[in-house]
Amino acid sequence: MFVVDKKENRITKIQSHSFSELGFREREHLQEWLENHPDAFGEELLFIQKEFDGFDDTRERLDLLAIDKIGNLVVIENKLDDSGRDVTWQAQKYAAYCSTLSKQQIKNIYQQYLNKKQDKQDSETLICEFLEKEDFSEVQLNETQRIIFVAANYRKEVTSTVLWLLNNYNLQIQCFKVTPYKLDEQIFLNIEQIIPVKEAADYIIKMAEKKQEEQQAKNELENRHKIRLEFWKILLQKFNERSDLFANISPIKESWIGTGAGLSGVGFYFSITNKYAGTQVDVNRGIVEENQFVYKKLLEYKEEIEAITGKLNWEQVEGRKTIKIKQRIYDVNLYNKDDWNKMMEFMMESMLKIEPAFRKPLQKINQELKAFKNQ
Repeated sequence: MFVVDKKENRITKIQSHSFSELGFREREHLQEWLENHPDAFGEELLFIQKEFDGFDDTRERLDLLAIDKIGNLVVIENKLDDSGRDVTWQAQKYAAYCSTLSKQQIKNIYQQYLNKKQDKQDSETLICEFLEKEDFSEVQLNETQRIIFVAANYRKEVTSTVLWLLNNYNLQIQCFKVTPYKLDEQIFLNIEQIIPVKEAADYIIKMAEKKQEEQQAKNELENRHKIRLEFWKILLQKFNERSDLFANISPIKESWIGTGAGLSGVGFYFSITNKYAGTQVDVNRGIVEENQFVYKKLLEYKEEIEAITGKLNWEQVEGRKTIKIKQRIYDVNLYNKDDWNKMMEFMMESMLKIEPAFRKPLQKINQELKAFKNQ
């Protein structure tokens, strides 16, 4: 930092110092400065407690506790000249403790703070004014928790951990560097946000949110795969006791599982989702004309087939390569294991009817298809 001499058109460097060199202490000085200057962090904060130790079953004590303009709790940890090694873990513990605080508890904590300061104002009224709400019933508090670190110097293990938490878990953490300067008898204090860099904060937050969403989607997909594998394993075990149609088929992670129907490009399938379970006959020989031929020939046997299977949904969607003939049960959910017995029983009974109902017609169509291809 420099001071400008306009008259001489020169600059003079202002010497930075440590807080200890200047005789300043963390609680007596830095904490008091921040508490009594609510916009020191570049935003409006409502300080509601300091040296807070009101956590159950612990003697932990956080430095400053505040509310931001959308009602989130802000845990502020001051470390003066050195951040120390364990500040991130310490602050995360405090944030976890604070996450359990109810709106009523937060109001009471703030009232205790006002009482200590001999301030006769009402905490409920002040919170409403700060959040610009007409009534306390409209106030929403503690939807999430933020962490602010304040120190003159940060150890590498602290900054690395903070950046990792920001980038991977989208935790709302800020690091402010505070530097005291002295010029003659004047002392200056510079408060600078260093993590995330203010200009890049929005970008970092968006990237962290994107990464978190992608990880969540990946976890959900992996969970779906595990559930499907478990479902197919149980279904195949049960079905193989009644038929050898799927005897050589292993469980897979997909929402369908199939086997051949005796005609190339035609298969018998089980299918499951969070909305239905069922069976189907798929026709997909790779050549549109041959698909159409097989499908039209099967329609000639429709009455005979449905006499065995019951009503089927004969689906032919224009532009779609695969033609599906389906039988389904709805209002069931793969991800609700209470539905599994109902789903499996329907699917097995359906397949035990579909396979013999389609087998003979497909054998006849196979012979007719050879003649069709030779035309």
